[in-house]
Amino acid sequence: MTEILSPRLYRVMGIVSLIMAGEAIFSLPFHVVRFFRPTMLEVFQVSNLQIGQVQATYGMVAMLSYFLGGPLADRFEARNLLIVALFATGMGGFYFAQIPDLRGLYYLYAFWGCSTILLFWGALIKATREWGGVHQQGKAFGFLEAGRGLFAAVLVSLAIAILSFALPGDLDRLVSGERRQAMQHIIYLYVGATLIAGVFVALFIPIQSCVETSEPPAFILRRGLSKVLGNPLIWPQMLIVMSAYVAYKGVDYYVLYATQGYGLTEIQGAMIGGLSSWIRPIAAVLAGLLADRYRPSKVVIASFGVLVIGYCLLTFMTPEPGLYWVLVTNVVITSFAVYALHAIYFALVAESKIPIAVTGTAIGVISVIGFTPDIFVAPGMGWLLDNNTRIVGHQKVFSALAAFAILGFSSSAFFIHRFSREVVAR
Repeated sequence: MTEILSPRLYRVMGIVSLIMAGEAIFSLPFHVVRFFRPTMLEVFQVSNLQIGQVQATYGMVAMLSYFLGGPLADRFEARNLLIVALFATGMGGFYFAQIPDLRGLYYLYAFWGCSTILLFWGALIKATREWGGVHQQGKAFGFLEAGRGLFAAVLVSLAIAILSFALPGDLDRLVSGERRQAMQHIIYLYVGATLIAGVFVALFIPIQSCVETSEPPAFILRRGLSKVLGNPLIWPQMLIVMSAYVAYKGVDYYVLYATQGYGLTEIQGAMIGGLSSWIRPIAAVLAGLLADRYRPSKVVIASFGVLVIGYCLLTFMTPEPGLYWVLVTNVVITSFAVYALHAIYFALVAESKIPIAVTGTAIGVISVIGFTPDIFVAPGMGWLLDNNTRIVGHQKVFSALAAFAILGFSSSAFFIHRFSREVVAR
């Protein structure tokens, strides 16, 4: 493709491919639950706790995959890892569309925990860092997240259109077969997006940045760990990413909150999720630009401050159907902060002066702790929702989100303080 496209256009298509890949691969494990939770619970005949436990299985496999996938990304060509991961995840989607039972969902999410993390995550972050160069880390990660948000918003809008077309009548009178068919159409949409992203990666991600080496994996791991763990700024980053990821997982509950708290229909609730998705690209671009101008850590701490306030309001507020505007306002404000964080928290790796050669290992180390919410958030929130009245359950969910936002704010303050000390020491 380099012979056909100009270098500038080829570079643009490279980040576009990373954007598509970075969102499409997680659409099957997460989008269906996030944006169509009420419909999915009905079709798969599972409870909030059960789907939470299924997602926890994904998280447990992912934890080991994060640790091993970092050195893997430092050793092998990112392009090849991305392609294999995308097509493997897409193949799992065909099984998902058959509406497996609970046991089948456990096996499927365990498989996705491997395919989306072991082969993919470290390679994606390293490729993005390389695309950004020395002075545009905020821009690179901001563009990645903004593009992912835009791509997600387009996909969920198409999925909502499918749901609206497949379920045109009174939702309360529909038979289970109609919901099942609608869910299958939505899943196939995400399968197609994942496979198309794999094709784009094959066409537009360059091979010349190959990092394959004959060095033993154990040696690469030891060398990388010594450089990463010796950096004192790596430790607060783990808590920052964990706290931000809890907030990101909290977006999954907006749709259910809208339907149960404000009496919206499944389609209207999905539209709330769609609204949150459309905020994502705006928040990510702005966060990236601000990060390059003021430093990522300052944008991170400001975003956590917004979340603390927003979640506390949701904790103590009682939802009523007539206060729909309050719901929309809260969704907009908290989503903006969540997606700003999600866009730039890995830009802190460059701010910490971690060598690019061990980026994969650094991402793996941070992710082992940072993405533990994949294990405990879904079952924990599911338990809160299933063992309390609807309103009280959601209020407890938001109180938990507020607690983690406070942890993130504190960790960010520590990072900034320690960074200042490191600068003075130099």
